[in-house]
Amino acid sequence: MAPPQGQMRPGRQLAVLGFIFVVLYSLVFFSGGASGGWKDRLEPRLGLDLIGGTRLTLEATNSIDGKPPTSANLEEARQIIESRVNAYGVAEAEVVTEGNRNIVISLPGENRDLTDVGSAAELRFRKVLKAADGSGAVAAPATPAPSGSASPAPSGSASPAPSGSASPAPSGSASPKVSGSPSAGGQGGGAPAPSASATPSGSASPSAPAASPSASEAPVPQSIEEQRKAVEKKVGAAAWAAASGLQAPADLGTNPALAETFKPFGTLSPQEVAVLTPQMQFNVPTITCAQLDKRPPASIKDEKQQAVACEGGAAKYLLDQAKVVGTDVKDANAVLDQASTWVVSLNFTGDGQSKWTELTREAFNNTGGGCDQTALGQDGKCRVAVVLDNEIVSSPEIQGVLTGDSQITGSFDNTSANALASQLRYGALPVTFVPQEQQNVTATLGDSHLRAGLLAAGIGMLLVIIYSFFYYRLLGSVIFLSLVLSALLVFGALVVLGRSIGFTLTLAGIAGMIVSLGVAADSFVIYFERLKDEIREGRSPRSAVPRAWIRARRTIISANAITLMSAVVLYIVSVGTVKGFAFALGLATVLDLVVVFLFRHPIMTMFARTPAFLSPRVSGLGRALPPRTAEPGTARNPRVKEA
Repeated sequence: MAPPQGQMRPGRQLAVLGFIFVVLYSLVFFSGGASGGWKDRLEPRLGLDLIGGTRLTLEATNSIDGKPPTSANLEEARQIIESRVNAYGVAEAEVVTEGNRNIVISLPGENRDLTDVGSAAELRFRKVLKAADGSGAVAAPATPAPSGSASPAPSGSASPAPSGSASPAPSGSASPKVSGSPSAGGQGGGAPAPSASATPSGSASPSAPAASPSASEAPVPQSIEEQRKAVEKKVGAAAWAAASGLQAPADLGTNPALAETFKPFGTLSPQEVAVLTPQMQFNVPTITCAQLDKRPPASIKDEKQQAVACEGGAAKYLLDQAKVVGTDVKDANAVLDQASTWVVSLNFTGDGQSKWTELTREAFNNTGGGCDQTALGQDGKCRVAVVLDNEIVSSPEIQGVLTGDSQITGSFDNTSANALASQLRYGALPVTFVPQEQQNVTATLGDSHLRAGLLAAGIGMLLVIIYSFFYYRLLGSVIFLSLVLSALLVFGALVVLGRSIGFTLTLAGIAGMIVSLGVAADSFVIYFERLKDEIREGRSPRSAVPRAWIRARRTIISANAITLMSAVVLYIVSVGTVKGFAFALGLATVLDLVVVFLFRHPIMTMFARTPAFLSPRVSGLGRALPPRTAEPGTARNPRVKEA
């Protein structure tokens, strides 16, 4: 016989809830991202504050004049940095913007140095025009020779050994080189280029071949001009005038008196050195590589200007304008060459390949005599410096015109080669950064946070359950079961979301779930108090349950909707761990509504049909029930007034 029209079938709602649990926990245990034992599959992805890790704060500036970056540039930089971090194989890293200058990188689970991911990674290929000593030595005009056994790494940390030769002479056997790939056609395309090794006599002189026109003739920004005037005042008018008149590096060995004249330049900070013209940076002998290597990021960013940079910490080079830049590189990969050494393979774009071929042709033929004797390699060919940000990665002699893909070689290992390839592959940052703070959070501290968060959640749930049983008695079991089911749904959802979208549970997320307990308890109070009102009006418990549900349902939905909207707004406008709080609160609120509709109301309908539900002592309805109830089939009870 069919049930009366409008009569509820609680079994259907409970079956739907059971189906949801089966699907959810099937994903937990058997989805594609599940691995390890049963315990491992039940672990959600935990955040930095729960399992430890590394947090790095980067402060952004657009240039050395200190102007803040635009929001668009900051967001583009955040995406590039996130790609670089993920290239390490750490997909759970969190990269967020903070304010209008900062980017915060959080890497849960391990401690590692993240400062490299904030480097601008602006790649420039510049022809070496002149070379000079950058060690600051005054006893002799000798200039250093980069040692073959210590070819520069991407960080520029290699330390060449000074020699007594008259000019920098990159040693032959192990110096880095840029070579064409074996498949490259054209002259020299597939031949490995020997490293630069020449010992030209003499130092640069005023008669040295003139460099290509420098873009320093372009208008100088007002802020830079003001800083130059401050430097001029600091070093003195005599020293400034002497430095401005230099056409080649001053020879302190033949004229020791110049050492005293240019001594004030040796006291300048890297920031002050950065505002000087390239010619002054190169020609003044007391401006050393120690100062040049520590210049602020983006100090030689302008590709249309000549630049000065050091290789190995002692060889100072005057570099031509950048003829090939990072945007001309289509792809970069760390690979092992035939000698089983790590190199970075470069694949150029169509237009970039043409530029690269033309640059190698110009260097191979020394077109216009742009490279003077101090800058030539052992075979009398120009060298091309591979400049990353302010540092020279390598400066090989060009042995032929390269018409195909090429390689950057040096003292790379697996880590450094992949780091450089990752920086080049994802492109240069539109904003330059200065690392402000790197904090390593130990796993022990994270474990203590996790225990504290779980303890707080357990105490909160226990207090709600104790109050529920004390005040509502039998109905407290409905509250208890509902909270358990909600917790299981939330936990399963966190595990699945951690695998699918990378959601990371933090201490703030645990706080959001604790707050959701109060929201869930409020919906119980609304429902049960409506039920009492219906019974006080004379209805039987069986008929009071559906009527109380209809009256309470709208209030419950409205209350949860307000909480949900608050969580959504908070998630949109907040940053960092506050987003985790908002997400956890919203997720728990939605799943609480699922339990309300698919468990709480159906189970109350079933309880209303039991004799225990009619007992004031057992049900928890208290004095709302009359001393003597009618038979279960009675439509209404006599009206009973409370004493």
